[in-house]
Amino acid sequence: MGVYQGPDLKKITGGKKGRYRKIKRKYWTGGYPTNTTLASKEKRKVEKVRGGNLKVRARYVMYANVVDTKSNTTKKVKILRVVETPANRELARHGIIVKGTIIETEVGRAVVTSRPGQDGVVNAVLVPEQ
Repeated sequence: MGVYQGPDLKKITGGKKGRYRKIKRKYWTGGYPTNTTLASKEKRKVEKVRGGNLKVRARYVMYANVVDTKSNTTKKVKILRVVETPANRELARHGIIVKGTIIETEVGRAVVTSRPGQDGVVNAVLVPEQ
């Protein structure tokens, strides 16, 4: 089931806009957030999206591809926990991984650079220790 995100929503003043089309369109629908979380088993969902394309959504993840900028290497490492999400504190409390989330991995802390709910994979960059 989609979430309606069409053009006839509310105006800034709180009033309703007049509709310029009589029926709703399929391409106006959105979707619920994926809410990618940590789990002991990985699970991905493939969806058909607009234009006949496919989108891989990561529902549960266990590993992240972490780039070490000093040695210029990439490793697939296990995610231990979600430390912080600067975008929204509640996401970190629920253990949801989004772009910008700081995660604790086997090699240290890393910042997520991909969008797991859109890309289906967790890519991250190692944060230098202070």
